Amino acid sequence: MAGRKILVIDDSKVIRVRVQEMLPPGNFDVLEAKDGKEGLELVRQEHPNLIMLDFLLPKLSGWEVFQQIQAHNDLRKIPLVLMSGRKEEVTEKIPEPFEYFEFIEKPFEKKQLVEAIKSAFIKANKPREPLATATPTAAPAADLEKTSSEAAKIKALEQRMAKMQAEMNALKKQVAQLKAFVIKLKKSP
Repeated sequence: MAGRKILVIDDSKVIRVRVQEMLPPGNFDVLEAKDGKEGLELVRQEHPNLIMLDFLLPKLSGWEVFQQIQAHNDLRKIPLVLMSGRKEEVTEKIPEPFEYFEFIEKPFEKKQLVEAIKSAFIKANKPREPLATATPTAAPAADLEKTSSEAAKIKALEQRMAKMQAEMNALKKQVAQLKAFVIKLKKSP
């Protein structure tokens, strides 16, 4: 049986296989999850020795998985390497410097992966305050519905904001093109 469990949570089979191939030789049991929901279930069931987590995932985003991991004293001690092709999406939610986990930008080479893993182990061992353990109370159904409804509204607003941002970026590009065209017209005889 393998000595260490490494969980790779990424919706791309290519990335999951590539990470597995890049790992240094050793006694590893590599677990794979293709979405955030499956990944979070494996984190809770298997308590891996290392988590490689893509930030953009179906079902539960990497951000949501990250938040769930950080909400549990035992899970947040697991070394974590966040992966993304767009670092700015990570830094929008989690400001740098990344104190308790490591980040690696896709695509990456074997040396970068090994360094990120080493760094993740060092950062995971940094002392931090334990989370306050709240006494579990049963929330009334109305409160759960309200929370669920509010979460849906927030998600809808975030989607609208993303769409509006994309439209603004397109408009900026068009304005730049118009400006260049006007300047060109002024210069022509």
